[in-house]
Amino acid sequence: MKAIQAFKLAAGTMLVAASLHVYAQDAASAAAPTDSAKAQVQQSKQQYKSAKAANRALSRKVRAALAKDKDISVANITVRAKDGAVILEGTVPEQSQVDHATDVAKGVPGVTSVKNALTIRPVGT
Repeated sequence: MKAIQAFKLAAGTMLVAASLHVYAQDAASAAAPTDSAKAQVQQSKQQYKSAKAANRALSRKVRAALAKDKDISVANITVRAKDGAVILEGTVPEQSQVDHATDVAKGVPGVTSVKNALTIRPVGT
């Protein structure tokens, strides 16, 4: 029982000693963002938005190329793009469409790689 009291006393003493080193700051000394920091954040936001817009545009181009090809049923295909890497997801009725979709997506300008996650699902099931 005395060991627990001694531990509590030691912990309390350490807490008081640590709190002596803490001091308050007034509003003037608070870290206000500088103009360069604000500009950097703004630039970062713009880069993020432009990258996101480019990814959406590439997804639309790939989707349009797939839709233009008469040998591929795009009704259940989802296209995602990020920095030139394209992911095809969904279902198609035949294996030949899976392979052909990869070839069509690779032919779109701006596509650096294609991951094909299409599965086969016969019509009517």
